[in-house]
Amino acid sequence: MIVISLALILVAVVLLVFGLAGGSSPLLVVSIGASLLAAVALVAGARQAAGRATVPGGTPGGQARRDGDGREPSIPTQQTSVDVDTGDAGWRQPPGSPVTEPRERFRVADGYDDEPAAEEITAEQAARVARLADEVRVVDGRPRYHLAECPHLVGREHEPLPVAEAVELGFTPCAHCTPDTVLLAEIERR
Repeated sequence: MIVISLALILVAVVLLVFGLAGGSSPLLVVSIGASLLAAVALVAGARQAAGRATVPGGTPGGQARRDGDGREPSIPTQQTSVDVDTGDAGWRQPPGSPVTEPRERFRVADGYDDEPAAEEITAEQAARVARLADEVRVVDGRPRYHLAECPHLVGREHEPLPVAEAVELGFTPCAHCTPDTVLLAEIERR
């Protein structure tokens, strides 16, 4: 492309000289057109050269590596393990929240008929609980966090999680076992 642009520049200069010398407007217009084509060819050649220089996995000749079927390899994507949404440990996330760190392995969802209500607490209490490192229990896919002895956990797989992390992930306290009230009372007794 660069060779083509140089040839077009040469043609444009020659047409410009003849157009000016002979007073021919059509030669001047063609000279301008050739100059524009030269600029386009030069930009295209520069982009091609830059692309060859930065192709990851390229060959020494500047060609991109190709898969067996002749296509360029696709961008690798995160592979999801088969344990997603099966209750096993894996990456989970609350709805509407993007995964930002691998520790966000829990997905929180509402809408279960057998789910206990959320414990009613003040904003001040919620802020204090969000700073605690005490452990609570969560059930993947359920919106509440519980104390270890909560009857709601019976027969369900549950996992320990620091209460601050549970709050950060979008879990809310269970109204049945009242983990926030119990944890705050334990803090006051210490």
